[in-house]
Amino acid sequence: MRRILITIPLAGTTVERLRAGFPAFEIQSWSDGSPAFAHKPSAIPADVWHDVEVLFTFRDVPAPEQVPALRWIQLNSAGADVLLSSPLVERGVTVTTASGIHAIPMAEYVFAMLLAWCRRLPELLAWQRRAQWPEAADRERLFVPREIHGQTLGIVGYGSIGRHVARLAKAFGMQVLAMRRGGDRRERGFVAPGTGDPEGTLPDRYLAPDALHELLAGSDVVLNALPLTERTRNIFGGEAFAAMRPNAIFINIGRGATCDEEALTQALRERRIEAALLDVFAQEPLPSSSPLWGLPGVMISPHVAGWAPNYNERATELFAENLRRYTAGEPLLNRLDPTRGY
Repeated sequence: MRRILITIPLAGTTVERLRAGFPAFEIQSWSDGSPAFAHKPSAIPADVWHDVEVLFTFRDVPAPEQVPALRWIQLNSAGADVLLSSPLVERGVTVTTASGIHAIPMAEYVFAMLLAWCRRLPELLAWQRRAQWPEAADRERLFVPREIHGQTLGIVGYGSIGRHVARLAKAFGMQVLAMRRGGDRRERGFVAPGTGDPEGTLPDRYLAPDALHELLAGSDVVLNALPLTERTRNIFGGEAFAAMRPNAIFINIGRGATCDEEALTQALRERRIEAALLDVFAQEPLPSSSPLWGLPGVMISPHVAGWAPNYNERATELFAENLRRYTAGEPLLNRLDPTRGY
């Protein structure tokens, strides 16, 4: 019987639903419901690997010789850059990502951080810890907010996450600029019902990647939602930050290495932009020696924007749809294109 191996932690009931839905496969789960991301390949016996045709995993994959029957890897992460140079990809094994399942938590993260900054939440909490109110004369100076209604949000990377951010931005009364490659504005990957912008109608204007600086110059808030490729590495460098408005708020939820942190640090120190709200970094964990920790205008979180209590269940919904397509010979959602890097 054809074998599927699952190495991410799934509830037993979730695995049983997959077994009931796809009886043509033997589905083996090496997940025990623990909060760990996934079992390492070395923890799984060689005889289990040998006949695996489909692998549902986080990012760790076995050596090619361990899986002679492997044809498809479904990741439960959106990023696949760690597999671009994998011998399995070179051998022709199909890889699909979990792009699209992060849209809800990451869009909510974006507005949690943006509203926290604009509503002066760090200052409010600092005064709360002191158990006192500032003098009346100081309250307006400290706490008058920056409204986001009517401001322009520039989304660099209009994928599933950027699309759901645009949906929420419109509810707040923001204008939206979107940078996207190609002329097809429709979403071709996984879209959770009631989320995002499947038809690509929400942006007030689209710009091509070669017009990045034009988008930056026209945006009050800049969202980096890019994948990491050779084209996007350090795309947010000195010239990009110089193109931004002095009141610009830069939010990075894409990949840390798409941003030149030295250039960002300099832009913040020289007050060429107002703030940086950061969840991803070139080196993670962010070293304690990084100047970003102590800079005014910076809010930092430890790469948690995409976390959700039902993360693996959402990933399994995508996997089940792709498994249906796989058995029917239909195109898979979120297929990795090594030539593009995502």
